[in-house]
Amino acid sequence: MPTFPLSMGKSRNTVFLKKAGFRIKNLREERGVTQEVFFYETGINIGRIERARRDFSMTTLMSICKYFKITPEEFFSGIK
Repeated sequence: MPTFPLSMGKSRNTVFLKKAGFRIKNLREERGVTQEVFFYETGINIGRIERARRDFSMTTLMSICKYFKITPEEFFSGIK
């Protein structure tokens, strides 16, 4: 039977986080929205998300997609 360490730590896919952050930043800039306005309207601080300094949940992603009026499929199709 395999053994696992008691604490596996937090695994992060930094490549994906960087690409997702870049996608969010592009969506925001295309629409002429500042980080401050985005935070005021959503309560989400996306500065750290855009810089891949913070992981984010599916709930947060759904809120971001709703704000930009896109589907999750459209969000992911824009990640290269």
